[in-house]
Amino acid sequence: MSDLQSVYMLCKENALLAIRNETELYEPVKRYMEALGFEVKGEVRHCDLVAIRGDEPPIIVELKKTFNIPLLVQGLDRLSQADDVYVAVEMPETGRAPHGLKWSDVSRLCRRLGLGLITVRFYKTRKPAVNVVCEPGSYTPRMSKLKSSRLLNEFKERSGDYNVGGSTKRKLVTAYREKALALAIRLKEHGSLSPKQLKHLTDNPNAAQLLQKNYYRWFERTGRGIYRLTPLGEQALEQYSHVWQGKISSDQE
Repeated sequence: MSDLQSVYMLCKENALLAIRNETELYEPVKRYMEALGFEVKGEVRHCDLVAIRGDEPPIIVELKKTFNIPLLVQGLDRLSQADDVYVAVEMPETGRAPHGLKWSDVSRLCRRLGLGLITVRFYKTRKPAVNVVCEPGSYTPRMSKLKSSRLLNEFKERSGDYNVGGSTKRKLVTAYREKALALAIRLKEHGSLSPKQLKHLTDNPNAAQLLQKNYYRWFERTGRGIYRLTPLGEQALEQYSHVWQGKISSDQE
């Protein structure tokens, strides 16, 4: 067999096949469980698959073509019948997790609910591949003190509520952006200023760092220790006028 034919045969063997019904998941999962020494039976007291090994407690597997909320609800219902419950879904041809998530996100969700997760990938000429993504069991995430402190700091550092919750693909008014706007306002008023002067005018001890980082490209250095506003900075003042004009008004009251 030529190298070209070998490549063709390998591609043919690895070609993926999409299933039409969740019942097609039953046989691969059953064979997988049986290989581990379980006795398997389908549709037992409304459970898609029940597996028992010796005197061990039963394992329940709920089958669904795609990962969705009804499947999770089914899994949660089955926890009243067994401690170990898995949800099994087809691994899509793309290999990507559903709903724009990562498989690690899906796994974390299942673990949080106390469910295990199984994926099954189907091929045209090979046997389906069964993969246990995560085991069932209790899962209590730990709060990160660092992330929590950053959340509180961001909330406190913002001067007002300038964003609409649920917004996507929109530039947010963050505490950092507000501080950059404060510098831009003073540069707009005075033309050119030093970091020390801006620190005094804005009461921002990190003014020099913000100017040097210049994340938004609103500032440019015109000389040693002297900065002025760029055209992008001018545009930003127009775009976010509702933020800084409102802040000036409240400061004057």
